[in-house]
Amino acid sequence: MLEKLHESLLSAPVVRRGDYNYFIHPISDGVPFLEPELLEEITTHITEIADMDIDRILTIEAMGIPLATSLSMRTGIPFSIIRKRQYALDGEIVISQKTGYSKGELYVNAVKKGDKVLIVDDVISTGGTLLALMSALRDAGVKISDVIVVIERGEGASRLRDLGFKIKTLVRISVNKDRVSIEA
Repeated sequence: MLEKLHESLLSAPVVRRGDYNYFIHPISDGVPFLEPELLEEITTHITEIADMDIDRILTIEAMGIPLATSLSMRTGIPFSIIRKRQYALDGEIVISQKTGYSKGELYVNAVKKGDKVLIVDDVISTGGTLLALMSALRDAGVKISDVIVVIERGEGASRLRDLGFKIKTLVRISVNKDRVSIEA
C-alpha cells in the first residue's frame, strides 16, 4: 500500500536551509515532477479512507491543488482553493495564520454555513495553517467531514489531535541531513 509514495519519499533529496533539513518531493514542491501514477495512488487511497459525503473539497494553494484536482476529477465533487490573495467576495472568510516559517492571511471563498467539506493538503509540519483554517471554518459554521494530509512531519498533527481535531495522514516521516525516513 502506497508503495510509490514510500519509494519517492525514500529517494527524495534533502537540502539544508539554515538549521532546517528540507526534503524536496513532487507532492510538497512539484519538483522534479509529479508522476501521474503517484498522484493516482494517493488519490485512490484518499477516496478509500475519507468521508466523501461532502459538498466541497478544500485545499490550500499551492501544492494541495494537484491533490484536490485529482480528487475532484475522480469523485465529481467540486473543489475550492484557499488563496493567499484577497478577492473581497461576499462571504469570504479571512484567516490569519502562522507557521514555523511564515505568517499571513488566507482567504476562503464559496463555502457557507452548513457546508460539509473535506480538507486535503500536502504536508503538515507545525500545524499552524491547518489550526487557523479549521478554527475559522468551524466558527463560520462549516462542517469539516475529514482532514487528509499526505505527509506528516514534525509534531503539528499530534498537536492538533491533542486539541481534538481529527487529522488523517498517509505517511509519517522524519528528515535528517542525509535522507528521509518513513516512521509509519
